[in-house]
Amino acid sequence: MPERLDAITGSELEKGLSKVVKDGLTTQAMSVLTGGIFLTAFALALGANNLVIGLIAAIPAFAQLAQVPTVYLVERYRTRRRICVYASAISRIFWLVIAVIPFVVPPGAVIPVLVGAICMNAVFGSIGGCSWNSWMRDLVPTDRLGSFFSRRLFLATILGIGLSWAAGVFIDGWDTQSLFPPVYGYSVLFLLAFFAGMIGVIFLSSTPEPCLVRRREDLPFHRRILLPFADTNFRRLIRFMGCWNFAVNLATPFFTVFMIQVLDLDLSVIVALSILSQLMHCAFLQIWGSLSDRFSNKSILGVCCPLFLVSIFAWTFTVIPDQRLFSIPLLAAIHLLSGIAGAGITLASSNIALKLAPSGQATAFLAGNAMMNSLAAGIAPVIGGIIADVFADRQLMWTLTWTSSAGTASFETLHLEHWGFLFFFASVLGVYALYRLKSVAESGEAPREVVVKELVTCVRQSVRDRTPLRRVWSLVTSTLCLLQTTDPRRRKSE
Repeated sequence: MPERLDAITGSELEKGLSKVVKDGLTTQAMSVLTGGIFLTAFALALGANNLVIGLIAAIPAFAQLAQVPTVYLVERYRTRRRICVYASAISRIFWLVIAVIPFVVPPGAVIPVLVGAICMNAVFGSIGGCSWNSWMRDLVPTDRLGSFFSRRLFLATILGIGLSWAAGVFIDGWDTQSLFPPVYGYSVLFLLAFFAGMIGVIFLSSTPEPCLVRRREDLPFHRRILLPFADTNFRRLIRFMGCWNFAVNLATPFFTVFMIQVLDLDLSVIVALSILSQLMHCAFLQIWGSLSDRFSNKSILGVCCPLFLVSIFAWTFTVIPDQRLFSIPLLAAIHLLSGIAGAGITLASSNIALKLAPSGQATAFLAGNAMMNSLAAGIAPVIGGIIADVFADRQLMWTLTWTSSAGTASFETLHLEHWGFLFFFASVLGVYALYRLKSVAESGEAPREVVVKELVTCVRQSVRDRTPLRRVWSLVTSTLCLLQTTDPRRRKSE
């Protein structure tokens, strides 16, 4: 690795930022091939139940607790890049371990080995992520945080869209045409993810690292960890993020399980829906990035979080028995809305923590934030799995009846059963999280009406000027047409 730089020149900074973008692309490739849909489907194919699915979803969050000792490592050795590179490399090796599970692990041990490998991957990934956050806090200029990371996420999302679709088609093709067991197809994806992740490590190893600013006071480690909780405003941010992550992770890890087990959708349809979300995520990233630089990250969260809660609550209507015909259009609308809102939340939630963390103390502050988020996001999926099992045989129906001289008409406006309860509870908890956001202070805050007005203006301008948003929208309409011609009951009939 090259030496750390006390002062990074302009050309060195630009080259370094370019490598950060390339690392983002390779990391996105790894994440797409191993995340969400494919890992859940792989676990189900190995025989995992709802509790195991919840545990798998909780592991990455609980692993964020590893950021606490990472703060000590960073402050002790002051080499964030070295820690990040080594930890990331070890973390990504475990995808190779997961890939060979169907080939070398006895049937009775596949679930324990899978869970153990995911644990090790997440723990070392957390160590690398903690040092990476502090590293980026000092590398990326503060006035470019929004625009830089929105561009990085934009490019990564574009890559992820193509990869997720290709991977979905590959898995469906493997299921129908390969002579080998379906679970082997997922092993191929995880093997490719391992190679992509290791390429990212190479980019990280040559990215410049500014020297870590030394504080005047030499605080003991235990007091350094408590610094973010002593800062009133940052403590309020931690409370909001913890509540929000609990609400969201109570339901989102089970969306794929719901679509596979209840709606009986083919994996290619699920991937197409995911692509819809990613397309809108991609289309709005740069818009949210520019708005966050003009106003504030809290202003963006104030608009995006309510929209995301609406998308979660809308899942409750996909389980109404008499309206299953509308499941696909409703799911498409949900994914479009969650993609728009999720782009702003992803960008603003990370940037607001970076912005509010004091220079020279970012490692401890960001680790404290991640630690509390990990507890909330880790407990939530486990509780979600328990709730899903408890409410498996319960129903709550709300029917409106209209009586007139012409007769009586009944309309079923709400039908909660099994997974519907989980989605409803997550929405209610999300509303409480929004209440906690109000107390967070950030410079540049603007009223929600102003942000919405500027958002509409930016969208109109983007479409009129034939920017990437217009090209993305054409891809959205193409994907919607593809969904309309796809029979979601094909696997069931076969």
